[in-house]
Amino acid sequence: MSEQILIIDFGSQYTQLIARRVRELNVYCEIHPYNNLPHSVENLKGVILSGSPCSVRESDAPNIALDAYRGHVPVLGICYGAQLLVHQNGGEVVPSTIREYGRARLQKIDQHPELLKEMTIGNQVWMSHGDTISTLPEHFINIASTEDVANAAFKIDEEDTYGIQFHPEVTHTDDGKVLLRNFVVHICGCAQDWTPDIFVESTVANLKETIGNDKVVLGLSGGVDSSVAAMLIHQAIGKNLYCIFVDNGLLRKNEFEEVLHSYKDMGLNVKGVDAKNEFYKALEGLSDPEEKRKAIGKTFIEIFDIEAHQIKDVKWLAQGTIYPDVIESVSVKGPSATIKSHHNVGGLPEKMNLKVVEPLNTLFKDEVRKVGHTLEIPGDILNRHPFPGPGLGIRIIGDVTAQKVRILQDVDHIFIKGLKDRGLYDEVWQALAVLLPIQSVGVMGDERTYENVVALRAVTSVDGMTADWSKLPYEFLADISNKIINNVKEVNRIVYDISSKPPATIEWE
Repeated sequence: MSEQILIIDFGSQYTQLIARRVRELNVYCEIHPYNNLPHSVENLKGVILSGSPCSVRESDAPNIALDAYRGHVPVLGICYGAQLLVHQNGGEVVPSTIREYGRARLQKIDQHPELLKEMTIGNQVWMSHGDTISTLPEHFINIASTEDVANAAFKIDEEDTYGIQFHPEVTHTDDGKVLLRNFVVHICGCAQDWTPDIFVESTVANLKETIGNDKVVLGLSGGVDSSVAAMLIHQAIGKNLYCIFVDNGLLRKNEFEEVLHSYKDMGLNVKGVDAKNEFYKALEGLSDPEEKRKAIGKTFIEIFDIEAHQIKDVKWLAQGTIYPDVIESVSVKGPSATIKSHHNVGGLPEKMNLKVVEPLNTLFKDEVRKVGHTLEIPGDILNRHPFPGPGLGIRIIGDVTAQKVRILQDVDHIFIKGLKDRGLYDEVWQALAVLLPIQSVGVMGDERTYENVVALRAVTSVDGMTADWSKLPYEFLADISNKIINNVKEVNRIVYDISSKPPATIEWE
């Protein structure tokens, strides 16, 4: 097992960012909520305490006994984590008298502590807190300040325990990566040996040991996660992996045939299932987004279950679950409110009485792609934009019909091909087209038309948690609009979505 850093989550919106920054240092880390901590952590090298929307002064504030870690391994408290260290040791945390949110600059730095090595006075840091540390406890030494925050950072004397009131994990903190490297590498002594190559080697070995000669069934979607999961398991057990790729009639134009061909070129044991009619029938008359998602998910489970039962003696169900899915399911305040249902393979393990294997459940999306490169998965699969499980079913606003799917497939094909032809595809995190439930008046030749409106959307993002609309060139948008209207006769108007996430979501439903 690799050396690891434990990140204790008190509910901060930035906790996943802390983990991502640590992983970028080639150091393995895990996030655990403060109220569901593991009894022991193998090869633990250090602990990071996250921020929180709560105040340590509240009677029901998140709290843990930090003595289990202090003095045994290095500890770094960030924002709330720093305030908790102070609060537990007799210092004073009070409401901020001024707004301590946004950019600030370090005015004093004690270079002696290892934590602040190579950080310079005047560097920008990012503040985000409603409380401030007014008085440090005995044996707590101030090591950094800003104009408005006297105790911006501290160290406990004769102990590798530190606290900072700014956020090194966000890009607005200039030397945030330097600080985290100082803590993780120099103070905790992590070897920075957690790489995609090592992950593949150790995961394949573990899969061989865990699965042995058993058979595994996996539902492929054509996306990055299921494809990488399939190749990892394939390396471990070869033909004992049985992949099922279901055409739900809601895929992109020609996608079923093209992706199926790619999978077979990769050596995977794949069966393609044409189930378009079953999905269209299940969606008949449904307009509510949640009802459509549930219908698609239920139909997928039924089809997958029938196909899987044709394989004798299957013992395992493989899933492409990634780390953000795991984190979300064990959030600090319990499972998060359902924003939308996911179709994927939810409910299958119970229905089929199978054990579950999830080889990617410790990886973020960008790490999954890096592992995919190590596995030499073709770029046309690995670099695909994210595509929702319910497919075009949630990009057709209102009820779904085969004709509407065909219209949207044609529009989407022209848009995506245009991005690739112009070299813009890889600059965009996700691009999509949405068929709106309205018609508009148009003029084509000497005739008035009354046809459909389509919205195009393209966003830039790192992980989909936040996203900004892509500033695609005007001449490109004009050209694509012209091509769509000239080639898809049921469409006479194109609009471009310029909303960001938040407040909007990337998908429309």
